[in-house]
Amino acid sequence: MLDTIREDVFHLLLELPRNHLVSWTSGNISARDVESGLIVIKPSGVPYDELSPEKLVIVNMNGEVVEGQLKPSSDLSSHIYIYNKKPEINGIVHTHSPYASAFAASGKSLPVFITEAAEEFGGPVPCTDFTLIGDDSMGKQVIKYMGKCPAVLLKQHGVITTGSCARKAVELAVLLENCARITLYSILLGEPQEIDAKSISELYYRQNYIYGQ
Repeated sequence: MLDTIREDVFHLLLELPRNHLVSWTSGNISARDVESGLIVIKPSGVPYDELSPEKLVIVNMNGEVVEGQLKPSSDLSSHIYIYNKKPEINGIVHTHSPYASAFAASGKSLPVFITEAAEEFGGPVPCTDFTLIGDDSMGKQVIKYMGKCPAVLLKQHGVITTGSCARKAVELAVLLENCARITLYSILLGEPQEIDAKSISELYYRQNYIYGQ
């Protein structure tokens, strides 16, 4: 089932360690099929170099396994919660990328010091309250804090990015880590200034409605 989506998610999963966003078995990706509502998600606790499209798990919106021999990610309940609350989201990425997670560990939102952050996230990336993981609590925190931002820092844990598809969510996970790295260096170097709200709005509009093909 959903062979094309499985193949896409498999290759996107390989981008996470390639871009230094995860270590060993941490992190996950899910993608929701718009037509069927079924979700393709990484299996729990499987190293990235042992993954294959066939090992990915297909579940329904009730969390029931429809196809697959392995257990789905332990974050599945949070993914389903987000999909239920945000029908425009069809891809979710969870990472423990070091620079972005450093802000999360400090309980700090990611400020808009550089144009890339304005263009991709349209404002500061919010940081949630602390919560334990394993049920839908993480998903509830994402919905509580994300607003219009497609990314959220999970306090003392990691990162969630979302998109209209899994590929967009992965792209944002890579860009968020880059923004976090530059932002941290800028703080170490001096006293960076936040970009004003009007400029953020204009940069975001240009990136999302003018830039590209």
